[in-house]
Amino acid sequence: MLARLTLRSHLTDMPGEQFEKLIHHLLSLRHPDFVAVRTHGNLGDMGADGLLLWERELWACYSPQTEDINKVKAKFRSDLEKALAKRPDAFDTFRFAVNDLKGIHPELSVLMTEAQEQLRPRRVIPYGWHALWADVMRLDRMAAEDLLGCELPVQAMTYGIGLTDDLEVLLAQLGEQRHVAEPLAAIPEVNQYKIQWNGLTGDVHSALIQGMKHSYLVDGYYQGIASPDEYDRVAGGFRVYYEQVRAGTPDDEKLWAALQQYILGNANPSLSSMYCAWIVIAYFFQQCDVYDVPPEGWAPDAAERSQP
Repeated sequence: MLARLTLRSHLTDMPGEQFEKLIHHLLSLRHPDFVAVRTHGNLGDMGADGLLLWERELWACYSPQTEDINKVKAKFRSDLEKALAKRPDAFDTFRFAVNDLKGIHPELSVLMTEAQEQLRPRRVIPYGWHALWADVMRLDRMAAEDLLGCELPVQAMTYGIGLTDDLEVLLAQLGEQRHVAEPLAAIPEVNQYKIQWNGLTGDVHSALIQGMKHSYLVDGYYQGIASPDEYDRVAGGFRVYYEQVRAGTPDDEKLWAALQQYILGNANPSLSSMYCAWIVIAYFFQQCDVYDVPPEGWAPDAAERSQP
C-alpha cells in the first residue's frame, strides 16, 4: 500500500524529464537487456527514449501534464517518424509510456490507432499506470525501495486459522476430546497400503499414524453437525489446495507442513493445536481426499510390509 501511494504521489506532479528517468530506472531493474537512450548533440535520441534489445521494443515517454495536447501529439508523431527513419530494422513494437493516472487523451488515442495501421505488422502498445504498477510489484523489496526512494517496512503477516471458521470449532472440539478419548489400537490395513504407496516415511509417517489414532473423532463431528454438506465443502477445498501445493512441492515434509498451515495458519502453533491438525489431515487421508489411492488389488511385498 505504501509503495502504491508513493508511486501515485510521484506521478501526480512529475514533469516529462523526471518521468523518463523513472521509466529508465524501472525498466533497467526489470530487464537486463534494457538500453536507456540519451540525447547527443544534433543526433538527439534518434527517435527512442529506450530499447529492449531481446524483445525488439522501442520505447518513447510522454508526460501529458502539459495542457497543450498538440505538443504531445507533435512529440508522438516526431518520435515515430524518427524511429522509422533512423531505426527501421531495430524494433517490432513501438511502446509509449504515458504519465497520466486517468488514461489516454482522446486525441492521442486516435493517433495510436492511425500509427498501428501505419506500422503493421509491427505493434503499438501503450504503457500506462496499471502496467507500470504491475512492473513495480514484480520488483523485490530492495529494488522497489531503490526506485521509489523510500524504505518499505514489510513484515510477514501472521494469521490464525487457515481454513474456515467452521474448522476452528472442530479444532477446539478435538483439543478437548482427544485427552479423554481412547486412541485406536490398530490402523486399518487399507491405510497402511496407502501410506506405502505414497512413500511416506520418517516424521511425516509418524505424524500421520499419530493423527489416525483419533481421526474417528472428526467423523463423529461431521455426523453430529446440522449442516449435511459441510464435510463435502471443506474436503473439496482441502483437496484442491492439496493438488495445487503438491504440483510444486515434491518434498513430503514441505507438503505436510503446507497442509498443516492450511488448517492452522502461519502463526506458531501450540503442541496441542498441531496434534489436532494431524488428526484432521489423517482423517482426510483416510477419506481419500488427499494423497493417491493404491490401484485396486495392490499390496506391498513382504519386505516392504515389514518396514515402518
